[in-house]
Amino acid sequence: MSDESATRTTAPAAVRTPSGARPVPGPVDPAPPASTASRSVWFRRLVMVAVVLAALNLRPAITGLGALLEEVRAGLGMSGAVAGILTSVPAVTFAVFGIAAPRLARRHGPAVVVCAGMAAIAAGLLIRPYAGGTPGFVAATALALIGIAVSNVLMPVIVKRYFPDRVGTMTGLYSMALAIGTSTAAAATVPLTGALGGDWRTGLAVWGLLAAVAVLPWVLVVRSRGRHPDTAPVPAAPAPVPAPAVSTAPAAPGAGRPAGSIVRSPTAWALAGFFGLQATGAYITMGWLPQIFRDAGVPASTAGLLLAVTMVMGVPLAFVIPRLAARFRTQGPIAAVLGLSGLAGYTGLLLAPAEGAWAWALLLGLSNCAFPLALTMIGMRSRSAAGTVRLSAFAQSTGYLISIPGPLLVGVLYEHTGSWGLPVALMAGLLVPQIVLGTLAGRDRTIEDETGMRD
Repeated sequence: MSDESATRTTAPAAVRTPSGARPVPGPVDPAPPASTASRSVWFRRLVMVAVVLAALNLRPAITGLGALLEEVRAGLGMSGAVAGILTSVPAVTFAVFGIAAPRLARRHGPAVVVCAGMAAIAAGLLIRPYAGGTPGFVAATALALIGIAVSNVLMPVIVKRYFPDRVGTMTGLYSMALAIGTSTAAAATVPLTGALGGDWRTGLAVWGLLAAVAVLPWVLVVRSRGRHPDTAPVPAAPAPVPAPAVSTAPAAPGAGRPAGSIVRSPTAWALAGFFGLQATGAYITMGWLPQIFRDAGVPASTAGLLLAVTMVMGVPLAFVIPRLAARFRTQGPIAAVLGLSGLAGYTGLLLAPAEGAWAWALLLGLSNCAFPLALTMIGMRSRSAAGTVRLSAFAQSTGYLISIPGPLLVGVLYEHTGSWGLPVALMAGLLVPQIVLGTLAGRDRTIEDETGMRD
């Protein structure tokens, strides 16, 4: 992708003169040297590759485990309730450590933090199958998820910082890569496990190698940041950047006062709730959907493929939805369509889980595309780099806190009822407030307008 700004000269600026005199053109900034422009283009392409590789590694730790959850439970002696706790670990770590991401980014720079996150993912995935017992398995899983947590929060920041004029396109590319990694792990973990000898430990550890590959481009980005102005640490004070959408809503009372608190923003709360409910559905799906199909009589390999179908729906749609959302002033109708698709999918799981399995997987895959929509709205509901950091951290951390009880509650209900009727009904019911909050979060306004936060 070319860096248009690297080869563009500054337009002449008129110098103010006494009344009646002709304006005198101001000086024209010279174009940067060709070598500088070439390095800038190379650097942006490097960042693009790094973002894609990072996105590929943000879900295999979860969907790979979901495909082998029955084998892991048997190998470690887990009950259904303990497995429910395990499927809640992502939400816990994302909530707790996502809060720390903005502070770490201000101190060290977002690229450094994401690089460390990729290293943590690789280490956790390589260690956890051989950590010995349930506590070690959970601890190593948490290490990988900590890396995912900080990267989750900082990806919208990286996109807006390095590609401020292509927020929708880059968010779509990032979301598409995330969906590819998610679906590939879901579909390939069971076959890979069989091909590598049938040991579930090897089947889970192999995803650590992919994470190790992702560390390299981020090391290069970090090493190059001193030669590129875009790589300065995230400012503690807001810094203006071009916005993908400008709100026309009237400023909230108190606008103009220094850095208003984000908790005063109704849009921030609505976006956090929408993010939390879509995360609840996503992690229940990734953690439990294969088990739902297996309990309905579907073979293990087919159940993994069904989860892969659910996840792979995000590959094209994760690229289309952010670009579509960026074209409209409000995104509520998109949130409603996605939520209604999920309601239809869960209804099918209740009535005929095995007979219509492929259709339900497709509908749930469409519903799961609320995630890239939420990421896009984070960029569109803020005008500045600092606002994006704060909104991303608040919406994701608060959202993941909201999502913690969902997977655990599903595991407990499944353990005590011995069927999927009540858990699936719960999943369907959560989509109703998700639609409402998505409509509120999709309104044409920004957190700066609502809180008086300076751009």
